[in-house]
Amino acid sequence: MKDHLETSIFGDHEEHLEHPDAVEHVDEPHTVSAPMSRREMREAEEAARKGGRKGRKRAAAASSSGASGRGRPSILRRLLVIVLALAVIGGGVVVAYKALRPVVEGFLESNDYPGPGTGEVNVTVDEGARGSAIAKTLADQDVVKSSKAFIEAANNNPKSAGIQPGIYTLKKQMKASDALAILVDPKNRLITRVVIPEGLWTDEIYTRLSKTSGIPVAEYTAAAKKVDELGLPPSARGNIEGYLFPASYEFPPSTSALEQLKEMVAESTKRLEALGITPDQMERVVTVASLVEGEAKTDADRAKVARVVENRLAANMSLGFDSTVNYVFRKRGVPTQDMLDSRSPYNTRRVTGLPPGPISNPGVGALKAAANPAAGPWLYFVTVNLDTGETKFAATYAEHQRYVAEFQKWCTDNKGKC
Repeated sequence: MKDHLETSIFGDHEEHLEHPDAVEHVDEPHTVSAPMSRREMREAEEAARKGGRKGRKRAAAASSSGASGRGRPSILRRLLVIVLALAVIGGGVVVAYKALRPVVEGFLESNDYPGPGTGEVNVTVDEGARGSAIAKTLADQDVVKSSKAFIEAANNNPKSAGIQPGIYTLKKQMKASDALAILVDPKNRLITRVVIPEGLWTDEIYTRLSKTSGIPVAEYTAAAKKVDELGLPPSARGNIEGYLFPASYEFPPSTSALEQLKEMVAESTKRLEALGITPDQMERVVTVASLVEGEAKTDADRAKVARVVENRLAANMSLGFDSTVNYVFRKRGVPTQDMLDSRSPYNTRRVTGLPPGPISNPGVGALKAAANPAAGPWLYFVTVNLDTGETKFAATYAEHQRYVAEFQKWCTDNKGKC
């Protein structure tokens, strides 16, 4: 049994020996010898002594190189090989662990924060930004743990395609799906949204901007004086009136008064350029457009009012517009007699020609009308129904008087409206 175990563990079968002196011992069949003489006995004893010495020498040699000597070194060698192999394997495991640890941890560790996050951080989503760009921005600002986590969340939420540009307040180290939930809701955009109607004066626009942004009106007034930074055309001569284009604007919270005004001026000059108006002609077109904006009651009348302006200028007639008098006094409605008697250069009831500059900030419809007036002989117009805005145009004063009488009758029939 012992021989079998040694063979199975170490390989070749090795003869197991109990004692080194037993190496050369071989059991022989037992025989009975005849009695020896005294001489034979001495010779036998001498031979036995010699043989014993030779046997011990052979046994000693065998212990270093014989059968039993081969057993112990062989076992030691095998043990050494196993120990070395285990050492090599152990060392390999250490090396492999060090090399594979980042991969394993990257596979096992989540690429997402558990949330809910801490603190606050404002994140800007740029116009036209794709999902990968938004994901990178969020990861760079440590809102999400990885771009991959956000992209995975976005792929699972069909609303992600509707993320709008703007500024959003999020937390640091949020769960990607929680960050996405904030971005897909337009109500979470931090913007200053303001709607500027057509025909407002600059101070009216400053008031609207201030109410929405929280910036004092005084800052807008001061910004309007920074002529070199506003982007006005040279023909405007530093006057911002007329160039704050009416539209819906969305300003980030950090936008200054000057930056807001610059954006509005840029929109105005862009619209003028689109109509083919050169910078040296912009001031005149905007001035006429502001008169159209102040006098025309319907879109259909704009081009006709622009033609009346041009025909009157050509005939060297005063324009006679209430809107210019109202601009002087910053008061809307029917001018009083004191207002009509004003000697302001903007009082077109008394002064011939165009006023010194725009009297309001006209929209695109009025700009188009001023750039391309309708063809016609009209010199007069009057609104005959204030409820509908119906306006009638006349080429002669007599015709105009009939329309004036029609308006007066309407006022009589609608007391308190005129």
